[in-house]
Amino acid sequence: MPRPIQAYIHTDALAHNLQRARRAAAGAKVWAVVKANAYGHGLARVFSALRSADGFALLDLAEAETLRALGWGGPILLLEGTFGADDLARCERLNLWHTVHDAAQINWLAARSKPRAHRVFAKLNTGMNRLGFSPEQYRAAWQRLSQLPAVADIGHMTHFASADVDGGDDDARELFLRTVDGLPGEHSTCNSAALLRHGGDAARLGDWVRPGIMLYGSSPTAPQPDSRDWELRPTMSLCTRIIGVQQVAAGTTVGYGGTFRAPQPMRVGVAAIGYADGYPRHAPSGTPIVVDGVRTRTLGRVSMDMVMVDLDPVRAAGRAADVGSPVLCWGREPGAEMPIDEVAAAAGTLGYELMCALAPRVPVHVA
Repeated sequence: MPRPIQAYIHTDALAHNLQRARRAAAGAKVWAVVKANAYGHGLARVFSALRSADGFALLDLAEAETLRALGWGGPILLLEGTFGADDLARCERLNLWHTVHDAAQINWLAARSKPRAHRVFAKLNTGMNRLGFSPEQYRAAWQRLSQLPAVADIGHMTHFASADVDGGDDDARELFLRTVDGLPGEHSTCNSAALLRHGGDAARLGDWVRPGIMLYGSSPTAPQPDSRDWELRPTMSLCTRIIGVQQVAAGTTVGYGGTFRAPQPMRVGVAAIGYADGYPRHAPSGTPIVVDGVRTRTLGRVSMDMVMVDLDPVRAAGRAADVGSPVLCWGREPGAEMPIDEVAAAAGTLGYELMCALAPRVPVHVA
């Protein structure tokens, strides 16, 4: 019998979250962001649920090849653009849009001979200080791009550093609008946080929005507003079972280092999941988890392959709390839900990281 850990990808939730993005977009076109193998969900697994998007945005040329092989004929955007001059031939063959954020990328385009083969988004650095031309450089970069025979169309893009807080993107948006004022081309500025916070404001959302994490049911503004507040549904469930039970005396420690000491006699379950599966190593005692449909907590340190859980609340609810009992680490099951953002917050990280960290050894099923 195989180890009982399983992950499930919920295509109904993916489709729902995309429609939630559509409602917020107020008529703007939607890039479904599927970078990092669709945030750990698997690009091929999510494609059918997200194919009603206007385009897909990602980083990797291999992922773009996968989308074309799956039958996607619409726009694909490379969010980091090309990494070398040789990439441009593949962009032409695959008919990709790509971001231009550095003078080197303009130089590579200048050497291409195929006329009007490239649709690009020039990227403006509005304060993230990660990728993009500075406001002082931007118009000169745009001017140079506009003179290249290989370039068919130039849009304008930025990425907001603080869209997850009220008013956090106001200054960046104003800088963007001032910098691109009078230049032709479509605008793309809003990530998940900006899209949800400004949902319905067509003037603010621009021509293209770029929902990412919201498509996968995690709140870009966690802990508040949370995923339920934004009407998002969990798209990944990580499940396992209890494989052992210990009756622990008061004063006895649990797990490596003895970091948890039982305050009274306790029934402790051992769940078949650990950091080698992608469960966060730094999740402390008290991290929420669901056993037999009942919310309880982890105890002690997370091991490579196991984590201990408190079974007393489960027994108190009249459930079996025994070997074979189902465990929901995050996601959903009939009658219960454990938001991934809650688990991530307990571990001092984000839902993004937990999704992307799902280990290859965990079997994944499309539900």
